[in-house]
Amino acid sequence: MKILLFISLFLLTCNSDAQNIYFPPSNNNTWDTLSYSKLNYCADRIDSLYKYLADQKTKSFILLKDGKIVLEKYFGTYTKDSIWPWYSAGKSLTASLIGIAQENGFLDIHKKVSDYIGKGWTSEPQAKEDLITVWNQLTMTSGLNELAFYCITPNCLLYKADAGTRWAYHNGPYNLTRDVLEATTSQSINVFTTLRIKNKIGMQSGVWIPSGTNHYFFSSARDMARYGILMQSKMVWANNTMVLKDTAYYRQMISTSQVMNPSYGLLWWLNGKSSHITPESPQSISGSIAPHAPSDVFVAGGAMGQFISVSPGTGLIMIRQGLSATDDLAALDMHDQIWEKIMKLNCVTTASRSIQWENSKIYPNPTNSFIHVDRQSNENFRISIADIVGHKVKELINQREVNMSDLCKGVYLVSVINKNNQIETVAKIVLQ
Repeated sequence: MKILLFISLFLLTCNSDAQNIYFPPSNNNTWDTLSYSKLNYCADRIDSLYKYLADQKTKSFILLKDGKIVLEKYFGTYTKDSIWPWYSAGKSLTASLIGIAQENGFLDIHKKVSDYIGKGWTSEPQAKEDLITVWNQLTMTSGLNELAFYCITPNCLLYKADAGTRWAYHNGPYNLTRDVLEATTSQSINVFTTLRIKNKIGMQSGVWIPSGTNHYFFSSARDMARYGILMQSKMVWANNTMVLKDTAYYRQMISTSQVMNPSYGLLWWLNGKSSHITPESPQSISGSIAPHAPSDVFVAGGAMGQFISVSPGTGLIMIRQGLSATDDLAALDMHDQIWEKIMKLNCVTTASRSIQWENSKIYPNPTNSFIHVDRQSNENFRISIADIVGHKVKELINQREVNMSDLCKGVYLVSVINKNNQIETVAKIVLQ
């Protein structure tokens, strides 16, 4: 009996060290691609995604799989060589710069900010100002009143709470990380970025440009993608080029940094957490920032929807530049809606082999380690296990007990296939 086999896999929740990440060359703008058909994506669903992006005033969109370009679309007069501000997505780049500076002995994120830019940089009593460390700048826990959102002068950096006791999105203390970086390294932020990151990963654009009290990083979409690959590869570029050797700091960037907002690391947004606080309000909201995205996603998010969104478990990286109908500071709703459409790109495919559902059974579901296969027949068979994008991750012969504990947590498609190459059973197994 022929049936439609719905391959609608969900998400993995851990890094896959076995992934072979492609690094685009540094000396030109060529880039390897991966056909969307290899991922079972439907052309009409891609068209639907592009229509949504166009409606959202998107300028560029790139979807990568293990570093290779799967989808790349530019809208209007914008091209792959055009540059656009990252807005607050640049905060995440700053986090990497601070980590590199610390690794090289220029600063210590656990020391107070006044050690680096002098006392009296706020209007707080000195004892309260001395509580504010570079760590607090990186985690949005300075305790300063965020109502003067962009201000970086002492007269409007006012006490609200002790540092580390309150989470609130605040550009003022963040923008002063530039002062910390430049004071400690004796280099401008542009020089430091070029020497420590841009040159090493082959960025062909990219420059920090002041705008009032802010400083925004401008680059092409492909150079945003290069930084995304760098983060996917744990700050190691091609030929084992170490951009940041401090693996503990790397993990801190993309791990919950404090208890108030578990969805925030070191200037990175984190998916899959129990609650989150948006930039627009200090109130905690139940649930993750992107329920339709893989739970392991970490994202550099900027105003009007500038995204570098990385899912290590799936190998997918989403890049988006453009405008927006709203002024949301991180555009988290748009980020989730784009991922919802990405996760629906998989086609319904037609199985050409008969499926005899009653001949075998797979259990338990969910599982945290082993699954068992019950079959009526004693003839030879095989077990095929596929990941989120339909890639086979394991195949076993004549094994009725299968150990899945070596795989990343998530949802897998497990097939029992008989000696005639007929699929007996297909089950979505949740590995917890």
